[in-house]
Amino acid sequence: MPHIFVTTAKNVTHELEIDNGATAMITIRDAGLDGLLALCGGVCACATCHVYVDPACASMLGEMSADEDELLDGSIRRKENSRLSCQILLTDALDGLRLTIADED
Repeated sequence: MPHIFVTTAKNVTHELEIDNGATAMITIRDAGLDGLLALCGGVCACATCHVYVDPACASMLGEMSADEDELLDGSIRRKENSRLSCQILLTDALDGLRLTIADED
């Protein structure tokens, strides 16, 4: 079974099984990890599911949408490797993806 690895603000890394077709946000939320608010429920209307993609994994993901880019522009914690976890659709091809939950703005 494919997995992703998610690091919390407390620097604890969790290995989570991928459910094909789920988003990273749902996977992280359902695992009960601290720090991911996901207030809009995954409709790309806020930035409370902000994560950092490990640079070694960046090529695994496609380009971000204009909406995602605009929402991340409003975050004071945005970095070059920032993404919204609600916009990362998990598939077997993302096995080994490493994410870190961003601190709240």
